[in-house]
Amino acid sequence: MVDGEQMSHAQLAELQITRLRRTLRHAYDHVPFYRRSFDASAVRPEDCRTPADLARFPFTTKADLRENYPYGMFAVPRADVRRIHASSGTTGVPTVVGYTQRDLDTWAEVMARSLRAAGVRPGHTVHVAYGYGLFTGGLGAHYGAERLGCTVIPASGGMTSRQVRLIRDLRPEVIMVTPSYMLALLDEFERQGVDPRSSSLRIGVFGAEPWTEGMRREIEGRYALDAVDIYGLSEVMGPGVAQEYVETKDGLHIWEDHFYPEVVDPVTGEVLPEGEHGELVLTSLTKEAMPVVRYRTRDLTRLLPGTARVFRRMERITGRSDDLIILRGVNLFPGQVEEIVLAVPGVAPHFQLRRTREGRLDRLTVRAEARPEASAGQREAAAREIARRVKDGIGVSVAVEVVDPGTLERSMGKLRRVVDDRARGR
Repeated sequence: MVDGEQMSHAQLAELQITRLRRTLRHAYDHVPFYRRSFDASAVRPEDCRTPADLARFPFTTKADLRENYPYGMFAVPRADVRRIHASSGTTGVPTVVGYTQRDLDTWAEVMARSLRAAGVRPGHTVHVAYGYGLFTGGLGAHYGAERLGCTVIPASGGMTSRQVRLIRDLRPEVIMVTPSYMLALLDEFERQGVDPRSSSLRIGVFGAEPWTEGMRREIEGRYALDAVDIYGLSEVMGPGVAQEYVETKDGLHIWEDHFYPEVVDPVTGEVLPEGEHGELVLTSLTKEAMPVVRYRTRDLTRLLPGTARVFRRMERITGRSDDLIILRGVNLFPGQVEEIVLAVPGVAPHFQLRRTREGRLDRLTVRAEARPEASAGQREAAAREIARRVKDGIGVSVAVEVVDPGTLERSMGKLRRVVDDRARGR
């Protein structure tokens, strides 16, 4: 078979429909949920003759995975499952995913492909600061780097001062971590009196949470490295579903020989034309243990033609449909506020949105950390400027607090950008 990255459009299309029909049959025959779901929608696997026919099939949601907890979505006998990962379950029942040995090999291959696209090469040392354990980030990055021929430092998350010491002593060229924790490491470098630009790091592969071009500029400028985006989610595989190429940095190429993407209207579910913004929907093409059909990711993006490779690109995630804040009739996403905070002098790239209620009205407060050198006057000016830019750029009034450095909680995993205190009456 032709290597995935070297395929023509015709070869890719032929491979996709072959794998798509096989996945639909595998799911229908071995997962009772999919048999019921397909039957209720009056579709059978053989009804999918072209990728466009996939739109006739029903969606899969996170609620479906939770309702079939723990093993109801598995399509192979338990004895054939070689690993299990799961979500944190902080918002309810966890979602559990399983992998056969072939699934693990596929995952390592797409992760190795992702790292190669990011500019990583055999012989590089990769510092993995994603969390290990049930979260897919750490082990997914680890096995992909080893498959590429790299040396891996399995640092995991936390112990920030030790992380900086390891980077200084072991001199990795590559770091894989959430962008918010990369900023926490930046603070620690500076706290130790070390210029981050003097470190050995030359490539940062960042994922597990939305981030912006402004954050890329911040990280690249203060670390002297190339910051590239990686995308994945445990329900579909883990990290390695899509990757940005270091030479273009123009969006993430989806590995379409393993994952078939659609973008749909978040409200109606209608498939949108290429180039229109909506919710990303993914169907696995090669997973054995737990195939997923039309999984609604809730991530907002758009599909674009490929540039560095034949695979289509997805624009960097702009937010999640369930992260949308509607404030007095105005739609607002945390990423919009992040761009504003990063552009205002005197504040660091650490912020949080706090939702409260006064009487019948919702109130939103932007809490941003001051830079250590900012004076009281500069903090006040920064607060006024953030409020003005939010009003002018987004169209809604917010309160702004510029707090002391280190006040807002740092995270070794996904950053909690929104705190909803409305139910507590605060």
